[in-house]
Amino acid sequence: MACSLLPVPDISRPLVLKKLSSSPKLWTLLGLRCPCHFKTKPSLSLSLSLTKAVYTQNFSLPLSRDKMEPDQDPISLLNERIRRDYNKRDASRTVMDSKEAEKYIQLVKEQQQRGLQKLKGDRQPKKNGGFSYKVDPYSLRSGDYVVHKKVGVGRFVGIKFDVPKDSPNPVEYVFIEYADGMAKLPLTQASRLLYRYNLPNETKRPRTLSKLNDTTVWERRKTKGKVAIQKMVVDLMELYLHRLKQRRPPYPKSPSMAEFEAQFPFEPTPDQKQAFIDVGKDLTERETPMDRLICGDVGFGKTEVALRAIFCVVSAGKQAMVLAPTIVLAKQHFEVISERFSMYPETKVGLMSRFQTKAEKEEHLHMIKNGQLDIIVGTHSLLGNRVVYNNLGLLVVDEEQRFGVKQKEKIASFKTSVDVLTLSATPIPRTLYLALTGFRDASLISTPPPERVPIKTHLSAYSKENVISAIKYELDRGGQVFYVLPRIKGLEEVMEFLEQSFPTVEIAIAHGKQYSRQLEETMEKFAQGEIKILICTNIVESGLDIQNANTIIVQEVQQFGLAQLYQLRGRVGRAYKEAHAHLFYPDKSLLTDQALERLAALEECRELGQGFQLAERDMGIRGFGTIFGEQQTGDVGNVGIDLFFEMLFESLSKVEEHRVISVPYQSVRVDININPHLPSEYINYLENPMEIINEAEKAAEKEIWSLMQFTENLRCQYGKEPYSMELLLKKLYVRRMAADLGIKRIYASGKMVGMKTNMTKLVFKLITESMVSDVHRNSLVLEDDLIKAELLLELPRDQLLNWIFQCLAELHASLPALIKY
Repeated sequence: MACSLLPVPDISRPLVLKKLSSSPKLWTLLGLRCPCHFKTKPSLSLSLSLTKAVYTQNFSLPLSRDKMEPDQDPISLLNERIRRDYNKRDASRTVMDSKEAEKYIQLVKEQQQRGLQKLKGDRQPKKNGGFSYKVDPYSLRSGDYVVHKKVGVGRFVGIKFDVPKDSPNPVEYVFIEYADGMAKLPLTQASRLLYRYNLPNETKRPRTLSKLNDTTVWERRKTKGKVAIQKMVVDLMELYLHRLKQRRPPYPKSPSMAEFEAQFPFEPTPDQKQAFIDVGKDLTERETPMDRLICGDVGFGKTEVALRAIFCVVSAGKQAMVLAPTIVLAKQHFEVISERFSMYPETKVGLMSRFQTKAEKEEHLHMIKNGQLDIIVGTHSLLGNRVVYNNLGLLVVDEEQRFGVKQKEKIASFKTSVDVLTLSATPIPRTLYLALTGFRDASLISTPPPERVPIKTHLSAYSKENVISAIKYELDRGGQVFYVLPRIKGLEEVMEFLEQSFPTVEIAIAHGKQYSRQLEETMEKFAQGEIKILICTNIVESGLDIQNANTIIVQEVQQFGLAQLYQLRGRVGRAYKEAHAHLFYPDKSLLTDQALERLAALEECRELGQGFQLAERDMGIRGFGTIFGEQQTGDVGNVGIDLFFEMLFESLSKVEEHRVISVPYQSVRVDININPHLPSEYINYLENPMEIINEAEKAAEKEIWSLMQFTENLRCQYGKEPYSMELLLKKLYVRRMAADLGIKRIYASGKMVGMKTNMTKLVFKLITESMVSDVHRNSLVLEDDLIKAELLLELPRDQLLNWIFQCLAELHASLPALIKY
């Protein structure tokens, strides 16, 4: 609505101005965004007097938010996307110039090449697959979901002989059902192009089957997965480069380390020895803070690696923090650490837990702050704002994936200033580990200690007789038993049954909803051997190390995930005795299809220890979450885990090829003869138009984030700009985006638009594939160093600028998937 229809206030009266500048409601009434909605203050040149910014006679101001255009116009949409991308980035990450980055990228490449060479040279079982995760068609069962690289997701029907048209001899074909028909593939071709379709959550069903006659949806899904992978890899790369920039003096090599190591009562496995060396070098030879993942199965000796790192740091006069996801696990770590450091009375170890009284907590907080505690063990309470460290040097995190989002963010903030060692019992597939060499420091402990006897697994229908027999066998040899159920409801019922069956045996219940003190006492008594049977939920899933408990009974096994069973099973078999895992399922007639599927998978893989393939695959997926973060697993659903992994390896091995080299803003030429003239009303409306336009140029020269802030502040102060000012802003955006994309010159000749660039064909392909608009994507081609677009007709200059702006905005959206140094 034109402002001439509104009453014109006396703009010389300060009262009106005061109300407008202080009242968000008045801004909203005028259809503007109040400056208080912005995190950053408007720049100095925009914090002008509002005496001319309320109304002018012949200049239109929108009246209501509903009719206001900025939220819909192209500049607003671009600004919104820029804000989203920047918010996702780690705010503490520093910017590097290309020379500095080149040095670090070279280091990463050298290290990574060693990993990839080893990966290629590894002669591994096919299920681990080297670079290939393709499936052997003979291992498929009817109804399994598969992915064809070119067609998409289908359902495997079977393998049958058929006679091809051009040959009298029958040939084996793989038959696959798709949404719009049946496909048959020669067996040889199928083994090259088929992947098993798996998802990170154990549901095997895809959302829909792909269509044979229309592969566009599948191509889009594949591209989405590819771009997601690229963004992940680039994020890993940037995090790694950022960490390489941090500095701290190396720790001195402690002369008493040999004495401390000699206390370890076992002969270390080769993998353990390598982990000791890796961590030792990180601490005593490198100037960058350590951020290493120690990955190994339960009971494979990860804690000893952490103990040696703690000793090295504490010997140098620094504090160490040990963080565990549950109080049960924290207490166990506290006891192990206290025992190992008992020979060093000057080293003080403390446990912070919710079990302590207020006075005890306050005393501990005081001791931590004053440096009287050297090693602090606890749960996430250690990350609270009240815990102030005197001289923290090392953070040991056990099972990081079990912490919440806020706690993970706090852990991440430590990584820039202190050394961090993360322990994970989630096995990572060797292939993934090796491919990541150079991006993530990880030590893999995959060899079990020689004294460990394989665990015997028994899978059968539930019967009271079988349960009594299994428990009696363990009690008769002086051992203890874990009895695990999926839910708290049902624990009491099992307790009654077992008390009747074993009236003289001490039995107890443990679950997460119990009072803290009660839970601690129960676990303590079980660890001491006073309680013989512990009926519990999967609170005992990770960490607990009770040497004398060598039988675990899992009831309602179909309710557990394969990964959970893998972890639960690891609670036993820690000593020299043969351990037993009894997995019981109910009457099959009561089970859902999904539960039956999972049970079939379990029956197929009875030997959980030696190559429990499905659990290994599932654990691989969880390992993937450990490294990349859980939110990334959503992108896997587009193509299934196997094809996703293969695409990931491909991307990791070619990471330096996906690199866009920006050019200086001042060197970019936009040869389109358009010099919009601002209307006199708008010039009068602005306090100092030349100063504002200079500010805009400076913001564009700095970076796109600054230009976005400038535009939003301008609109906040003066409302939506007229068309001529919008064109001027778009020209600045075009130059800025072109500089970021490595485009040096933009020009038009008739219906052809040309952009001179340093972009490689690989980068151009990735960028254009991820463009949303078919119109822009289909019109662009790269010939040598020129991106060309053939338009349908010659456009007027203002429309041409709009087209280039939209096109560059789409190309620019792909930058998070590229290395920008």
